[in-house]
Amino acid sequence: MYFPYLRGRQFELIALRELLEKNFLSEKIIPIIEPVKLSSTLIKTLRTYRENNRPLAIIHNPQVGNFNNDINNDNNLKLRDDYFDILKENDHIIFMKILKKNMNPEDFIKNYECNIGTICYNKDAIPVYESYFADKNVKYNLIPDESGFRRKIRKNRVLLDDKFNKLDRNNDYIEVDDEPFSEDHLYYLDDGYVGFADYSVVGEEYNETGFAPYAVAIHIVYFDIDNSLRIKHFVSDSNDDISDTAGKFKEAVSKLVKWNKERDLDTFAMKEFENLYHKGVYPGLGTVKKLSIMHHLELIGIFLDKE
Repeated sequence: MYFPYLRGRQFELIALRELLEKNFLSEKIIPIIEPVKLSSTLIKTLRTYRENNRPLAIIHNPQVGNFNNDINNDNNLKLRDDYFDILKENDHIIFMKILKKNMNPEDFIKNYECNIGTICYNKDAIPVYESYFADKNVKYNLIPDESGFRRKIRKNRVLLDDKFNKLDRNNDYIEVDDEPFSEDHLYYLDDGYVGFADYSVVGEEYNETGFAPYAVAIHIVYFDIDNSLRIKHFVSDSNDDISDTAGKFKEAVSKLVKWNKERDLDTFAMKEFENLYHKGVYPGLGTVKKLSIMHHLELIGIFLDKE
């Protein structure tokens, strides 16, 4: 099983929703959403998964973003009611708790006992797992691939790792160009895990606001001859200032289309990139990220479905 861990930004949520609506999301993939904003896009995504009877994990105590403030803001009464109604009506929701030192999760366990999971990436939080969750029917426990975690958390382990090499500037990917991404899909079972998780082609780092880039970069994963995943970075050329983002996208996507003539990746997102290139359309940076995520998840799903 694969668990893509995504923050609930608009285009990440749309990527998850469109993959399901277009029937490109493998049943061996369970997305994890850390909600960063209480939004209609979040509600719509949750509703789509409910209507299709597909599992989805949502983090009960998000650590980044404004969701906690949004949910307690009386100006958001309608969204808040819709959010909690969706959660109550969906038996396929897995409620995930990020474990923190000295946490008391008794209320969480009592409220969601039948569909709970944990995320533990802090060794000081391992005693919380041992005290409250070790004897419970926890569906999935996400941990780093480190002995200190593996020794204490032994049931239903999911390997969590950030595979995306986040650089300071998009222009820096010109020097990297092509690099290894992951082999977890090949070895997670042999290593004692029931699944693997990562932050897709976005990375763990979270920033509240975006900014106009000097360069446009498109990040595309692909399988090497040994079935390991690599990632190719397609970067624009005219990167001296922040002007003409559409022109920068054209430069980057033209490199992608030329490269794929030999690679022949056939996902929905790759076809969309090619259509945008041939039509000369700039869809916006959010859509570029959305398509890169969709490509990654569809490609992993194709691999898992062949196992």
